[in-house]
Amino acid sequence: MPKKPKFDPFKNLVLDEYEQELEDSIPDDIVLTPPSPARLAILKKAAENTLRDLELQKKSKNINLRVTEATFRNLKSKATRLGLPYQTLASSILHQYSSK
Repeated sequence: MPKKPKFDPFKNLVLDEYEQELEDSIPDDIVLTPPSPARLAILKKAAENTLRDLELQKKSKNINLRVTEATFRNLKSKATRLGLPYQTLASSILHQYSSK
């Protein structure tokens, strides 16, 4: 039985100018080797952490927050100037602060 040719997804690939520039910047003598089992475990753990963090970002919680009338007015005013709902601006501020 004749051997079936191996599928080559890059056979008819045409690179744009930027992609070709990237391709040309890779040295011809570069040798890529598979990661060691220890490195593979580190990469796997990093991927799992990233996926977990992305899942957590999808969930949201409602909170009640008491602020002064002036703070509320200022927040709404800034949100209006930015073209955002004030809840979105408040959430963004809390996210930025808590992520540091």
